[in-house]
Amino acid sequence: MRHAIRLSARNSAKAAGAVLTLALVGTTAACGGSGSDDASGGKATINYWLWDDNQTASYQACADAFHAANPDITVKITQTAWNEYWQNLTTQLASGSAPDVWTDQASYYPQFATSNQILDIQPYVDKDKVDLTQYQAGLADLWVKDGKRYGLPQDWDTMALVYNTTLLAQQGIQASNLTDLTWNPSDGGTLEQTIAKATVDKNGHNGLDPAFDKNHVKVYGFLPEWADGSQGQNGWGDLAAGNGFTFVDKNPWGTHYNYDDPKLAETIEWFKHLIDKGYSPKFDAQSTLGRDAVMDAGQGAITVAGSWSINSYLSATAKQKYAFAPLPVGPAGRKTPINGLSNAIYAGTKHKDQAWQWVKFLGSSSCQDLVAKNAVVFPAIKEASAKALAAHKAKGQDAHVFTDEAAAPNGTYFLPVTDHGNEISQTVQDAVQSVILGKSDAASALKKANDTVNGMFK
Repeated sequence: MRHAIRLSARNSAKAAGAVLTLALVGTTAACGGSGSDDASGGKATINYWLWDDNQTASYQACADAFHAANPDITVKITQTAWNEYWQNLTTQLASGSAPDVWTDQASYYPQFATSNQILDIQPYVDKDKVDLTQYQAGLADLWVKDGKRYGLPQDWDTMALVYNTTLLAQQGIQASNLTDLTWNPSDGGTLEQTIAKATVDKNGHNGLDPAFDKNHVKVYGFLPEWADGSQGQNGWGDLAAGNGFTFVDKNPWGTHYNYDDPKLAETIEWFKHLIDKGYSPKFDAQSTLGRDAVMDAGQGAITVAGSWSINSYLSATAKQKYAFAPLPVGPAGRKTPINGLSNAIYAGTKHKDQAWQWVKFLGSSSCQDLVAKNAVVFPAIKEASAKALAAHKAKGQDAHVFTDEAAAPNGTYFLPVTDHGNEISQTVQDAVQSVILGKSDAASALKKANDTVNGMFK
């Protein structure tokens, strides 16, 4: 959703977009830490924050259903854009007036847990006997540190290739050609062959044609994402994992990163090779436009997208005709990150019990089935995910590639959850960008970044 420090996948498009002002859903929300009660009846108001405007309607439906079942508790929802969301939350936490509950992200929550700003809900989970096995495997464990639990799984996302069906068909590339692509850092496998064929210069020559002019490209075969933090969720991380790279010594809460692994360096060098061949735009040329804008303009054929973007690409109003295909199979197999969100309870809330009731409801089938019906994201509860897939199908949207990847044995990995997330993200992103800009070789830049990152844990 998701889900950067994930300058993320789920959120990089929002971060690159225009600054949005604070938008309130329903009635105006007060600061959550101080809370608000109806003096006549002691009724609690729970202030709940989220950032994704595409999901606001779904969670308003959950809030309405929750209030109907719990008339003494009212939930007020505040939605802001990604950047402003975290800025506002940081400010509210510093002033002691944070919302009672907020949507949390795995890269951000370590700082809240370390600072004792979010509530340990394990006693509530034990008391109410919440079934943690109902969630997609492994998601519940991400929100535990030292025996304390800081959230229940809300949803999950995986990654896939998204492509312009018209542009690929013009080069004789059909959907069946994309179902089992291979990749390796030496020759790029059938993925590079497909990218080359999908790249077209101003004279109509594709990248496999000896007459191809890499200096005058009309359609780029592949659009990478370089504002992708330390996790590369929108591209390089997926292929690096497929090449055998692992981010950290253990996850969650590892303390030693492996960014100096040659398997990562050769992956980043391969991406630079795409630019050198003319199959991908130069970073400094592309950086003024997001990938979505280039794809929608018909100037990009293939990129990587998360399951949260299904409606953007497959809606009736999409500017091009798109479809999804599985990520390629690398030397270590096909690998996709699986990421998820949860909901945090502010440690300073005056309504701990009521906030827990809301968080428990968000993590239940009563809410997640409502979310599934809207076919925006895949809820964390496995049965609700199946309902979301069916809802997409009912809308004429073929989204099974994401659930297939999530179900594949050994096909997923979790994005790293450790301390120092913000600092690590900037350090590694700067190193990767220096390679793509030709300022450094990958091995040297990543070795230097890795030393800096691991020094943060000493």
